[in-house]
Amino acid sequence: MATTGSKLKAAILVVSETASEDPSTDKCIPVLKKVFGDLGNDQWDVSETEIVPDNALVIQKSIKSWTDGPEPINLIVTSGGTGFATKDVTPESLILTLPGSPKGAKENLEAVLKLLPHACIQAAGAESRPLHVGGVEKLEKDAGVSSGGATTGTGCGHHHHHHHGHSHGHGGHAGPKAHTNPEERPQSNDPSAGPTRRYRSSPYPMLAVEDALKLISEQTPAAAVQKVPVDMRLSGSVLAEDVKATESVPAFRASIVDGYAIKIPATGKFEKGTYPVSIISHAQPGEVKELKEGEIARITTGAPLPPGADAVVMVEDTVLKSLTEDGKEEKEIEILTDEIKPNENVREVGSDVKEGEIILKKGEGVTVVGGEFGLLASVGTTEVSIYKKPVVGVLSTGDEIIPHNREGPLRLGEVRDTNRPTLITAARSHRFEVIDLGIVSDKPGTLEQSLRDAMRKCDVIITSGGVSMGELDLLKPTIERSLGGTIHFGRVNMKPGKPTTFATVPVKDNDGNHVTKSIFSLPGNPASAVVCFHLFVLPALHQQAGIKPLGLPRIRVILDEDVRMDKGRPEYHRALVVTKEDGLLYASSTGGQRSSRIGSFRGANALLCMPQGEGSLKKGEKVEALLMGKLGEVER
Repeated sequence: MATTGSKLKAAILVVSETASEDPSTDKCIPVLKKVFGDLGNDQWDVSETEIVPDNALVIQKSIKSWTDGPEPINLIVTSGGTGFATKDVTPESLILTLPGSPKGAKENLEAVLKLLPHACIQAAGAESRPLHVGGVEKLEKDAGVSSGGATTGTGCGHHHHHHHGHSHGHGGHAGPKAHTNPEERPQSNDPSAGPTRRYRSSPYPMLAVEDALKLISEQTPAAAVQKVPVDMRLSGSVLAEDVKATESVPAFRASIVDGYAIKIPATGKFEKGTYPVSIISHAQPGEVKELKEGEIARITTGAPLPPGADAVVMVEDTVLKSLTEDGKEEKEIEILTDEIKPNENVREVGSDVKEGEIILKKGEGVTVVGGEFGLLASVGTTEVSIYKKPVVGVLSTGDEIIPHNREGPLRLGEVRDTNRPTLITAARSHRFEVIDLGIVSDKPGTLEQSLRDAMRKCDVIITSGGVSMGELDLLKPTIERSLGGTIHFGRVNMKPGKPTTFATVPVKDNDGNHVTKSIFSLPGNPASAVVCFHLFVLPALHQQAGIKPLGLPRIRVILDEDVRMDKGRPEYHRALVVTKEDGLLYASSTGGQRSSRIGSFRGANALLCMPQGEGSLKKGEKVEALLMGKLGEVER
């Protein structure tokens, strides 16, 4: 229901050839405004007035601009004219046609004005039963009228939803903060009830983005833990418990240089001089005999010290004295220093990692480039506990949706499916396993079966389309009534993405255990779907996988140009963020921000978190942004 503050919105349309040519001759608009002011109980804001000639198309255009716009009018009052024959019905509004004379228009509006708030509220989708508790007497008392008062009939329009391909609800005005729990809210429509029984407006309170994210965090299932082998598939996982070293590193005393292992005599003083080379120790495994006093062993970096060896002399501190008879090996080496101390140039057992020591902690990620995988491998760890990454399923809904790569021209009403491949790519880019669930029909039974099949193999399901208010938008009622799920929110006060829906469904897994599956129903418009994936779905996937911090990185950027704010809702504005020579981050808009404008994502690597407001944020101001991709760099 569209309101201005706490008031209902009304519009006055005068149909008159004479007044349309000379508005100063009109007497109806001021008279009717006065009626609203005198008898309206301070419930009305006459926000729009217009004078048009007796032309059906012009009348239609005026009325549809009020009813199909981002902030639909609650009540339209027309005065005079020959009427109109529009084929489209009008959403969320009542139309009251009055006589053309100021006196007749005034008297008829006075007769019904006090009862119209109740009618407008009900037409906007409120539950009838609570409204009618107390019967007609209470309604008349609340309206300040008595039984038997004169009333006239009103023409009640119908909710009209433009379901052109991917559906997207009207919006633009800020909604109230939710003050109810999900169990207190009415369920969405019964999918078998037919179009005449659908809601005329969403029964779901419009939540702030912060409240929606809080609900997602509270309702996202706990991360499952699984034991997995240590192999390259482990990369990107998060440890669910501490990992202890199963063996020491190094597991033997090793040389840290190329040179000669020596045995220091009982006197504690190693004398320089010429010594026979009795042992050769390489880094490859093998048996090494014991080193005796008066002998030395040639040794390479990383090779184990022979038993009995106390230290290693660097090759730089030696001279070759003689070779074996075949000339292939060293026979004698002269040691040029007598300053060698015990354990010099020796890496002791466990000097890097001791057996039983915690090498990685719960909550740490395992990467290849960061060295965690190498550390696990170095201590002989064969199995670790990790948080199981949720398997993501992506589907599109709508009989009008066709595969994006289908050959041939589009037939009337067909829409190529851009959302599904885009969302699949987005989820996979964050290293999640994704199952392509295809395109699902709008038919209730088909949608229900597709979702049931999806929940057998997926932990999180992402859908696009079917979440607005059209008669074919059956996702919400199917989740609630057919699957026994709970819709935690169905509208979010943001642009783009107002119809975003988050639900959970209790199911049994293949082992008979009770588990919860999440469903994110994103708007059908491509730009809305991509924004809402990054804003709502990604944090939930991270939470379920044990990844922190949740969602996209948040950064502060400097606007490189003026960026207009939306007066109705906070906006997540597609932008390109670059670094400049001063080392700071600068952001510029990628262009038009309509929710259907996927072109504005070309080149975008961030979402500017723009506040709701009038005018623009100016060049040079700082704003928070969500970083979606790599930072750009200005050419120098």
